[in-house]
Amino acid sequence: MKVTVVGAGAVGATTADNIARAALCEELVLLDIKEGLAEGKSIDMMQTAALLGFDTKIVGATNDYAKTKGSDVVVITSGLPRKPGMTREELIGTNANIVRGVTQNILEHSPNATIIVVSNPMDTMTYLTMTTSGVAKNKIIGMGGILDSSRFKYYLSQALNCSPADLNAVVIGGHGDTTMIPLIRYATWNSVPVTEFLSAEQQQKVVADTMVGGATLTKLIGTSAWYAPGAAVAALVRSIVRDEKKLFSCCVSLSGEYGQNDICLGVPVVIGKNGWEKIVDYKLNGDEQALFNKSADAVRNMNDVLKTL
Repeated sequence: MKVTVVGAGAVGATTADNIARAALCEELVLLDIKEGLAEGKSIDMMQTAALLGFDTKIVGATNDYAKTKGSDVVVITSGLPRKPGMTREELIGTNANIVRGVTQNILEHSPNATIIVVSNPMDTMTYLTMTTSGVAKNKIIGMGGILDSSRFKYYLSQALNCSPADLNAVVIGGHGDTTMIPLIRYATWNSVPVTEFLSAEQQQKVVADTMVGGATLTKLIGTSAWYAPGAAVAALVRSIVRDEKKLFSCCVSLSGEYGQNDICLGVPVVIGKNGWEKIVDYKLNGDEQALFNKSADAVRNMNDVLKTL
């Protein structure tokens, strides 16, 4: 099994580290456009192998896609963060060119790879990859919902004073502060609805805190998070390479599911060796469906920018 991570920044390197530690593949390629960055981080990680007891071979490369040949799974973290004064259109334009180029280069050497998109704006970059790559839609997955759901569990655990591992909670919709939908009605604590333990006010606070979870971290540390995103990607990779059939919220192509077409959006999906294998219908109520439709409209507006490029 071979996995490639494109982008050796904080998220990409943390993703690679998690994958190697869990021994999810025999070979892991870390690739970046910056001279020496991927090589240096790969050597650094390989020097932990004797201490941590893993045998994954980690190879760093500067823009050499030939080294990614034969990858089973490819993670794309490449792209620029939004800078002060940069418009949404400028961010999408810049990152669309990067993601499109990365995808083309990857598929030249690994035409059967499952592609995981992390680059922002994630929903739009996933849609771009799906509509331009020619890859089967089940083999293109946007990561965001797994991360948002993990943050949801964190805030629920704080409110309930319990272990996050005992919670089951999911976030659907777009991967953004105003587009994600934490489904509090479906959240459970060891099979008991969390609504049995939390007041309406507490539930509202958990939902609100979850929706600004990424922005909260950016404000505190001055940049985007990397530990939880890296762990989220690794969990997704694990379910693919081990065919675990995990049920995750992921950004995937919708063809009528949840009332939407021609869009990539976060919904519950079964993840296995073939990528995403099944969309699970959570039977949204009227209010939840309205929020989902609103989220889809916002993401579709971002996708429309692609038509101008």
